[in-house]
Amino acid sequence: SQYSAVDTNPLSVYIMQPIWNEIIKIVPLWIAPNLLTFSGFVMILVNYFLISFYDWDYTASGTSPGLVPTWVWLFSAFTTFCAYALDSIDGKHARRTQSSTPLGELFDHGLDSWATSIFVLSFFSVCSRDNGKTGVSVYTMYIYLSIVLFNFMCSHWEKYNTGVLFLPWGYDISQVVLIAAYLLTSAVGVEVWQKPFLFGYYITDALVILLIGFSLFLSFPQTLYNIHRAHLKKTLKNDSLYEGLLPLVSPLLLFILLTVWVVLSPGNILARQPRLFLWMVGVAFSNVICKVIVCQMSSTRPELFHWFLFPLALVVYAAISGLLGWTEEVVLAVFTALVTAAHVHYGVCVGRQLSEHLNIYIFSLKKRVQE
Repeated sequence: SQYSAVDTNPLSVYIMQPIWNEIIKIVPLWIAPNLLTFSGFVMILVNYFLISFYDWDYTASGTSPGLVPTWVWLFSAFTTFCAYALDSIDGKHARRTQSSTPLGELFDHGLDSWATSIFVLSFFSVCSRDNGKTGVSVYTMYIYLSIVLFNFMCSHWEKYNTGVLFLPWGYDISQVVLIAAYLLTSAVGVEVWQKPFLFGYYITDALVILLIGFSLFLSFPQTLYNIHRAHLKKTLKNDSLYEGLLPLVSPLLLFILLTVWVVLSPGNILARQPRLFLWMVGVAFSNVICKVIVCQMSSTRPELFHWFLFPLALVVYAAISGLLGWTEEVVLAVFTALVTAAHVHYGVCVGRQLSEHLNIYIFSLKKRVQE
C-alpha cells in the first residue's frame, strides 16, 4: 500500500519545511535514510541517559538548581533540534534517493513511538518533581505522559481506519516548545520554572494546560472527524465498528493496568521509582503501538490482547495484593529491563525479516545479493 500523509500545520508548512529543504541539500546521496532516522533516535537516547545521570529522581531542578550543569541543557536543545530535523528529513531523503520502502516507514514510526515518551521524560527534569512549593507531582507526570502517548496512538489508529496519516499539529509545536524550554533553562537557569510568571501560575502549569487543551480539544476531535469523513466517503479500511475499534483495546487495557498499579501500590511505586516506572510505561506503549503500525501497513487484524498484558497483569496483581512486599521496586526494575529487552528484540527481528523480504539492507543503499 502506498504511504500517504497529510500535513496542514502552518508552523510546519511555512517555517519548518523550508528549513528542512535547505538542510537536506547537505546530506550526501550515499547515506541511507534509515541511518538518519536511527541517528536522531540515538541522540534522544544519549540525551535522556545524560539527564538521568545528573537527575535520577527528578528532584535536581527543584531542590538544588545548580546540580545539572548548563551545558547539559544546551546539549538537550541541540540533540532535540537534531532529532527533530533528522526525523523531518528522513522521508524527503528517501524520496530523493529513490529508496522509500515499507521498512523505512515502519522504522520511522516505530522509533517515533518510543521517542515520544523519551522526549517527555527528558523534559520532566526541567520542571522537576513536586517539592511542596513548586514542581509537578509524579502523578501529573504519569497523566501527562499518558496524554501524549494517547495522542500518538490516535494518529495511528486513524491511519489504521482511513489509510492516511494526518500528521498531528502538536508534533511540530511540541518540538519547538521543547527546544525553546531547554534554551531558556540554559540561559537563565532552572529557577525560571520554580517562579510564578503570570497571576501566580507557573510556566509548567501553562504547558500542562496547553497540552491537555491541544489533545482533547484539537487532536482527538480532528481524528474522529477524519474517520467520520472517510465513513461518509465510503473509504474506510474496516467495515465493522468492532474491527475499527480493535487496535484501541490493548492500549486501553495497558493504561488501566498501569493506573491500577500506580493508585493501589502499597509501596507507592511511582513516587519511589518515577524514572523506572515511566520508562516502562513508554516502552510497553511503544511495543503495543508498533504492532498496530505493522497491522495497519500489512492490512492484517491486530490481536485483541497484546501478549504483554498477561505478564503485566500478574506483576500488578502480585504488587497490589501485597505479595511482593518490599521487593516491589526490585521486581519493577527486573520487569522494566525485561520489557525493554523484549521490545529491542522485537524491533531487531522485524527489521531483519523485512530487510530480507524486501531484499535491502537497513543501513545501506546497496542492494542485497540474492543467495
